[in-house]
Amino acid sequence: MIASVHGTVLRIGTSRVVIDVGGIGLSIFATPTTLSGLREGNTVTLFTSLVVREDSLTLFGFADEDERETFDILQGVSGVGPKLALSVLSVHTPDALRAAVASEDAAALQRVSGIGKKGAQRLLLELGNKLGPATGKILAASVPKASESDVVDALVGLGWPERDARAAYESAAASESDASVALLLRSSLQILGAR
Repeated sequence: MIASVHGTVLRIGTSRVVIDVGGIGLSIFATPTTLSGLREGNTVTLFTSLVVREDSLTLFGFADEDERETFDILQGVSGVGPKLALSVLSVHTPDALRAAVASEDAAALQRVSGIGKKGAQRLLLELGNKLGPATGKILAASVPKASESDVVDALVGLGWPERDARAAYESAAASESDASVALLLRSSLQILGAR
């Protein structure tokens, strides 16, 4: 298993990053939040999970070990593959997910694209206490709201012109008030991709 990757960021896309490790460019899928913290040319360490399939080897990267462990636990739920597990972590931080499971908040899980009512109930049932306890601060407060600069800076870091990034952010924020950085970044990227 490849537990972590340390190298230079070569390219950042909407869903993955390419990191140069000893002259080899590794393509690593990551959440929008993780991608927004990266800059081309910078040296970075990502905690990774290698998913082996009959026809592929796919790396998924995370900013910290807690996110990686949560990703691995999510894949243990029937019907949840690596792409859906990554989608869950694109919407919820590990602590927010723990809080949702602890409070049996199916609606929070249904905010993830690809999870319906039955899928949310299955996640609640199968995750049980596998994720561990949620921290008190997450139970008392929701995921922090995004500021314009967080999202616009991330889009500019991904290669979009600032003018286009700001316009996409404003469109996304108008339709999704009180959203997290990850949600607004994803919506902004969808808006930019449709142009």
